[in-house]
Amino acid sequence: MVTKSSFPDIDVPPVDVWGLLFERKDKQFSDNKVIYVDPETNRSYTFAETKKAAIEFGKGLKAQWDWKKGDVLALYTPNSIDTPAVIWGTHWAGGVISPANPAYTPAELAFQLKDSGAKALVTQKAFLADARAAAKSVGLPEKRIIILGDERDELFKHFTSIRNISGATRYARTRVNPEKDLAFLVYSSGTTGHPKGVMLSHRNIVSNLFMLAAGEGNNLSSDGGPDGKGDKLLAFLPFFHIYGLTCLIHYAFFRGLTIYVMAKFDLERFCSIIQENKITFAYAVPPVVLQLAKNPVVDKYDLSSIRMMSSGAAPLTREIVNALYDKRNIKVKQGYGLSETSPTTHSQRWEDWQTAMGSVGPLLPNQTAKFMSAEEKELAVGETGELWVKGPNVFLGYWKNPEGTKNALTDDGYFKTGDVGFQDKKGNFYITDRVKELIKYKGFQVPPAELEGLLVSHPDVDDVAVLGIYNEDQATEVPRAYVVPKNGVPGTPETGKNIADWLATKVAGHKRLRGGVRFVDVIPKTASGKILRRVLKQQAEEEEKKVKSKL
Repeated sequence: MVTKSSFPDIDVPPVDVWGLLFERKDKQFSDNKVIYVDPETNRSYTFAETKKAAIEFGKGLKAQWDWKKGDVLALYTPNSIDTPAVIWGTHWAGGVISPANPAYTPAELAFQLKDSGAKALVTQKAFLADARAAAKSVGLPEKRIIILGDERDELFKHFTSIRNISGATRYARTRVNPEKDLAFLVYSSGTTGHPKGVMLSHRNIVSNLFMLAAGEGNNLSSDGGPDGKGDKLLAFLPFFHIYGLTCLIHYAFFRGLTIYVMAKFDLERFCSIIQENKITFAYAVPPVVLQLAKNPVVDKYDLSSIRMMSSGAAPLTREIVNALYDKRNIKVKQGYGLSETSPTTHSQRWEDWQTAMGSVGPLLPNQTAKFMSAEEKELAVGETGELWVKGPNVFLGYWKNPEGTKNALTDDGYFKTGDVGFQDKKGNFYITDRVKELIKYKGFQVPPAELEGLLVSHPDVDDVAVLGIYNEDQATEVPRAYVVPKNGVPGTPETGKNIADWLATKVAGHKRLRGGVRFVDVIPKTASGKILRRVLKQQAEEEEKKVKSKL
């Protein structure tokens, strides 16, 4: 069955990102409101300062590089309070932003530069060596590499030097078509092959900001918080990822919220910034929620100013939600989205964080959704299948990839998410796993995320990932857990058996760990907190080869 959002439809204005953020008449905070803060240097940007820096940069792109509508500017940088001005300056000039992971090797960055057709690259001084190597390999001139951040370089211009120095020439903002012109070209890592360029229009982003505002209600505001000066958010999610890009950079600016920007995540620094600045809200990912609940270093800090956290990017189970609340008295709700949906499609209401634990909440406004069987038949409430979503936030398609676009988007506009789940009678949606990550045990489907959620609540388990390992004797995949044991817990066969036996008492027979338990030092994950199952899979395959060669 098709489900329509229970929220009232929103009349999304037909404007581009710049028009929404800088030219709207209903802004409820002053131009002097501080939006972005670097907690390490106390450097900051107000609304007015961000706008001024963006316009100067936009004029500079036109004056110095003859920037044209549709030209792509790539970002290769950790989080920085300079990033918003660079993004919106590029938009002012009619350009498209393509953010890349700063952990990329030169070869990985080169692929994105070449595939996106980037005309310029913005990085930081510490990343210049890899940026130069990547640019050289794709023929991007070095004069088109610039830097942002606090450090300067003798050879490479700072973004603040890209400005119109000719008094004679005046430049105007480039007008774009919000529905058709791209704001972002983000790259989504596929399970196989190269990442795919996801084309997000201005209308996609604008729609999602209004949808997010409806989902959060009036709980976050520019004049809320304990001191009436507005809510304060802590931003550690990477700005190169759509989650950080929309929910932090754009949403904070749209709503007049102050965000404290971390260049990279560090648990102890995260806690100290919350304590020092009375942070009231944070977007997070399950591994961070888990650390906050379990790591004793958190005991040293006062996190009582946190009114709510919101987790996304990977499934968050009831066990982790309870663990955080029981240990720290911190509430955490859950949302859901993908790069292809700009990103947020679902979000739990604040008041429902405890009543529908494990759920990603209801469908946000202006969308319809349905769960589909493997045969692409609509499923009823309570039945498990693949989630398909339709709305103004759904991407235009994959960049230069008509085949991929055709496979992902239906003729009537639904995006096939590749995620498995169901909805309950109250309209709450549950995401249990990726279609491609389900373990197939003798015809039964076993969702790894469900087992992981249970296993992290075991007292001997610090972190865990579950994979399907092919067992030749049984001619089927069997679930295996890769466990990071708690400090002081021995990674012995006996410990492994105890964990497997404990899980067996909590799940149906087909979900038992018939592949056993393996102990590891760390679970490999992406920057957004998703488990890199393919890395573990490769390790497992190598282990099996070694065993066979010995036999």
